Amino acid sequence: MTKNPPAAVREFEPEFVAGLQGIFEHQIPFNGVLGLKITSVRPDGVAGRIAMQPQLVGHPLHNRLHGGVVSAGLDAIGGLACMAAIGARHMDETPSDRLHRFGKLGTIDLRIDYLRPAVGDHFDLRAEVLRLGSRVASTRMEFLGPDGKLLCTGSAAYIVS
Repeated sequence: MTKNPPAAVREFEPEFVAGLQGIFEHQIPFNGVLGLKITSVRPDGVAGRIAMQPQLVGHPLHNRLHGGVVSAGLDAIGGLACMAAIGARHMDETPSDRLHRFGKLGTIDLRIDYLRPAVGDHFDLRAEVLRLGSRVASTRMEFLGPDGKLLCTGSAAYIVS
């Protein structure tokens, strides 16, 4: 991502990161179906990984990942970026209090651009919030192959209030 982080980006407390991971990986069952795991949570961006699995294949001759997995993964990682941005906005609160702020988070618009076929043993996803308003957040996401090559991009808007 090309965005420069704010000068004074604080790291999240381990309790907050573990709480987000619990919500994202265990309380949202569909993320488990995708095999989506968090690899990084920072106030200025998040990252995750999807391991290729036989049930995620969309084109059997080329062992290509299904496009729906790409879009769902980017949507999920964009939502996680919103959670991180909301958490960063309220660093004066306890980690536990911040983890209760995501009840109304939901996708209101999603755009995916498929640039290259998604073939590989795993895929990395990254997302950042471009603008966090009082009601809507705008995000930008990337879907990368095992070699780091950009395969797909996404942008989305989420309701946050």
